[in-house]
Amino acid sequence: MRWALVKVSLAVTTMVVVAFAVPLGLVIRELARDRAFSNAEREAAAVAPALSITTDRDELERVVASAGSDAGMAVHLPAGDGQEALELGRRRAAEADIAAVRKLGRASTTGVAGGSTLLQPVALSTGKIAVVEVYVPESEVTNGVGTAWAVLAAVGVALILGSVAVADRLGVRMVRPAQRLVEGAHDLGEGRLGARVPEEGPTELRLAAVAFNSMADQVVQLLANERELAADLSHRLRTPLTVLRLNTASLGEGPAADQTRTAVEQLEREVDTIIRTAREAKPQTAAAGPGAGCDAAEVVRERMAFWSALAEDEGRKWRVAGADRPVRIPVARADLAAALDALLGNVFRHTAEGTAFAVDVHNGEDAVIVLVSDAGPGIPDPEAAMARGRGSGSDGSTGLGLDIVRRLAESTGGDVRIGSSVLGGTEVRIWIQLDGRAPATGGHRQPRRRRPGRLAAVYHRSRTR
Repeated sequence: MRWALVKVSLAVTTMVVVAFAVPLGLVIRELARDRAFSNAEREAAAVAPALSITTDRDELERVVASAGSDAGMAVHLPAGDGQEALELGRRRAAEADIAAVRKLGRASTTGVAGGSTLLQPVALSTGKIAVVEVYVPESEVTNGVGTAWAVLAAVGVALILGSVAVADRLGVRMVRPAQRLVEGAHDLGEGRLGARVPEEGPTELRLAAVAFNSMADQVVQLLANERELAADLSHRLRTPLTVLRLNTASLGEGPAADQTRTAVEQLEREVDTIIRTAREAKPQTAAAGPGAGCDAAEVVRERMAFWSALAEDEGRKWRVAGADRPVRIPVARADLAAALDALLGNVFRHTAEGTAFAVDVHNGEDAVIVLVSDAGPGIPDPEAAMARGRGSGSDGSTGLGLDIVRRLAESTGGDVRIGSSVLGGTEVRIWIQLDGRAPATGGHRQPRRRRPGRLAAVYHRSRTR
């Protein structure tokens, strides 16, 4: 398409330049010729008054000399009244041409060696016709024509080159978006789900790019939702499985009890396999948005009501703080519930019966902190635990629990950190940003350094109580 536009522009511009430049060049040549012969006519007219008064050779020579054209002018006087024919200057025209002008009585031009001559008839006082011959060299006829033609040619070439350059730029502007659209479709077809097309170019191609990007976003979102749903739903099965596993401990001994415990363990392994498979098939796409939002305090109360029954069976003390009033966060209700279940499930899985735990909610102007702490043995290497949460996994763990929590926090621009709790065990801090800033895309985002504020002061006071 690009070269086609260039060729069309080249052909059209060339035809236009030829259509205008050739006639203009001919007009310029005719104007130069007319100018040269007009000057010759003025020179001949300067001699005519003297011829009408006298035919004396000496007088006519002075007149011709005063005209400054004696080298290119000749005067032909006819014979009569006892006077012989008289010629002044150099004659270049043929005798027949002079006789024809004298006979017809009107000016004429004729070609001679090196140029042309103007033959101008002049009536004498005797009634005879004299002829004034003015030589016009070829250089005067073509004076300035070559320069004018060169200027016209330069202008024509400049117009052609300019039109080709403009056509090429227009072609690039039209072809490049189309090429990017083709490359984007090819990349998307090969499974590179991050392929997008710049929305630029002509209106039609820009609309096509918008439609392509929208389609790609839908494909990515559908695939991400499918795999996340498979992983999240599978992980949520861990909650009832944890309850079943703990309840099997009270079944005592016997074949039925052993079979039940074996079945629960096998079911846990199958769920782990499903979660790992879903995570391995997860496309590398941007993090999902914060969702419709929910009341964090309400979700915390609801999940604690669920886990409190199991806590009473195991003799665990538990506490909830900061959930007595609404706390709006830009996180979907189901996502926050899944994150809390993952953290509380870890407490019941990795701590002994009777270990206390607590959930605290701190609400600030720009962020909300959710703390899940326990009185267990703690985590010796928090960085390794977060690394497992990012997908390495280990025996008895899918590595998705902390990953769910991390993705929830980072979807708002926040982060997750593991430390020591005031109860003596592990504390998982979820920082949920409220200012609506999107998280960084492409790889894992580095946590931002935040200056201590009102929320940080409240948080530290709660830890020192």
